[in-house]
Amino acid sequence: METQTHRPTWKTLLAFAIIYLVWGSTFLAIRVGVREVPPFLLAGIRFSIAGLALCGWMAAQGERLPTGRQWKSVLVLAVLIFVIDYGLLFWAEQRVPSGTAAVMVATIPVFMTLSEIALLGTQKLTARLTVALLIGIGGVAVLVSRSLNLGGAPIDKLGAAALTVAAVSWSVGAALTKRMPLPASKVMNSGSQMLAGGVLLLATSGALGEFGRFHPAAVSRGAWAALLYLIVAGSIVAFTAYVWLIHHESPTKVGTYAYVNPVVAVLLGYFFGGEELGMRTVVGTACVLVSVVVITTTRRPHVQSAPAVVRRPAAGD
Repeated sequence: METQTHRPTWKTLLAFAIIYLVWGSTFLAIRVGVREVPPFLLAGIRFSIAGLALCGWMAAQGERLPTGRQWKSVLVLAVLIFVIDYGLLFWAEQRVPSGTAAVMVATIPVFMTLSEIALLGTQKLTARLTVALLIGIGGVAVLVSRSLNLGGAPIDKLGAAALTVAAVSWSVGAALTKRMPLPASKVMNSGSQMLAGGVLLLATSGALGEFGRFHPAAVSRGAWAALLYLIVAGSIVAFTAYVWLIHHESPTKVGTYAYVNPVVAVLLGYFFGGEELGMRTVVGTACVLVSVVVITTTRRPHVQSAPAVVRRPAAGD
């Protein structure tokens, strides 16, 4: 990490602003897009174009494309992280407010911790983690429960189930990356996953008959603008800012986007998306965020059964 190199403060602030605000705002952009474009098709267009751009950019810089063995790993991760995780996120936002969807997706560290405990053995279940996990699960229960009288309607059950499966799928995929051969370059690695995931999402869209329900001429400028924003700002600009930050700032500082993005999404959904911001949303969001903060700031005990590996974010959030 380049800790000694002088760099303008404004660059660092701008990069943090991008990953905080842009990634946080993508949930509202998805919500706008899926009102008029079928969800798997919208996700497929976004990631295939963004992935092709990132891979092409790196190839032009002289970076090697993934090997055949690495492509096999990329395809497995593309299914878990893009087809299942992002595909279900886009689908769920037809039924769940964008801010709530962001909070549900923010439970990924909860399932990631469970994956590390159960699959990799790189984490031990301590009292601190147990409490954090219970708080996070409790936050989801608040958002979904129909018995708690907190005002506001609970979120759609199918949408909540889809978002939970999405979070679990991402956590399993992230855990598997630690055991799979992948490109050393973070940009090429994520770009190849985006590209493969985008193609698979388009294939899934076709299999579900979404092409027949898509009429480009009927799509409004707002929906096209949302798609363009997701591709350029959400997947290319924000990810480039993220990669720059992880080479210049500590992983702990960069990882704070996980706490900020859901708050940004909830506020944008309320002010610009006409979404409700009641006590249920506030309590559920607070519980999930407390859980995420505790989990991501917990020091890992030394476990000899597996090597320590640096975490990475979901590509193209």
